[in-house]
Amino acid sequence: MSIDSLKAQMPDFAKDVKLNLSNISGEEGLSDQQKYGLMVACAITTRNPVIKDAFLAEAADKLSPEALHAAKGAATMMGMNNIYYRFVHLSSNKDYGSMPAKLRMNLIGRPGVEKVDFELWSLAVSAMNGCGMCIDSHEGILRQNGLTTEQIQTAIRFAAIIQSAAIALEAAA
Repeated sequence: MSIDSLKAQMPDFAKDVKLNLSNISGEEGLSDQQKYGLMVACAITTRNPVIKDAFLAEAADKLSPEALHAAKGAATMMGMNNIYYRFVHLSSNKDYGSMPAKLRMNLIGRPGVEKVDFELWSLAVSAMNGCGMCIDSHEGILRQNGLTTEQIQTAIRFAAIIQSAAIALEAAA
């Protein structure tokens, strides 16, 4: 399955989602590794097997094994970190912010791909998971490393499109 086959499964009420999916691969503001890594990390984050399989197939010949591993890792690590840091951020007990997280996060320090790409994928997943503390952290690192506002917005747009595709499939079922 690919993005084209996924588009064919979109219900009539999701015509806009289908059109947005049509444009995702042609995005020119990001490198191929950034784009396809975003697709994989965001698709995994939807927890929808149809979406995940479609984007894994789309990225199969476009990502190195290391980049695929890192994109999967970004989704997984943010799945953990977004829960923890969203709690720290939202809790009215500020003591949690001064406590060590005691969570292993070695992949973040050595993702096996360019750090900026891993941070971009982590930002998109953090947006999907609604962790403001993580969003601010990843966005700041990306800006320090020269990514533009437009490139960062593109990553969030990918997350929104991929999530909306998952919702459309679930609504149609």
